[in-house]
Amino acid sequence: MSIIPAEIPAAVLPRRRQLLFGTVFVSIAVAMYQLALVGLYLQERSARSNVWFAEHTIPLTQPNMQLSALGLSVVFVQWAVWAIARNQRGQAYFALGCTLLMGFAFLNQTTFLWTEIGLPMTNVEGPLFYAVTASHFAIIVAAMVFLLVTAFRTLAGSNSAEHPEGVSAAALFWHVSVALYTVVWLAVYIMK
Repeated sequence: MSIIPAEIPAAVLPRRRQLLFGTVFVSIAVAMYQLALVGLYLQERSARSNVWFAEHTIPLTQPNMQLSALGLSVVFVQWAVWAIARNQRGQAYFALGCTLLMGFAFLNQTTFLWTEIGLPMTNVEGPLFYAVTASHFAIIVAAMVFLLVTAFRTLAGSNSAEHPEGVSAAALFWHVSVALYTVVWLAVYIMK
């Protein structure tokens, strides 16, 4: 009889959080891009302050409602993270759906604001205004696609209390997107 066991069980390694790390790096890159655009916008606005939005005005109702919708969506997406960590799948689905609904409300309000302003590209401020707001529009669309894929993966069982990284990563990107809109809201709409 041998004292050496025939098979030694392999040690269980902790799960890598590659999706979360990748999301952090993408979020940093997206934030740098958006903040660079906002910085360029502010630089041009200060250089041409006498003609900046001289012919057009930006109403504050839509930007404020956009901020409200995104602020509410932050609560919903954090609720999804809380629910999936406790294996409350129904609540996670509902919270992800509410977050997507607030995202659609934001996109709707943005397109309405663009038609309401009617700013031509021939004006000095037109290209930069649309570059800043349309790039953030694209960021929100990307975040919504990430949330939608996460919701389908949660429905399929990939995200659960044992593996909540997918929902956490989508929530992280959503939080960064909302924080970037706060900067856009302050720089473009409030500080006109």
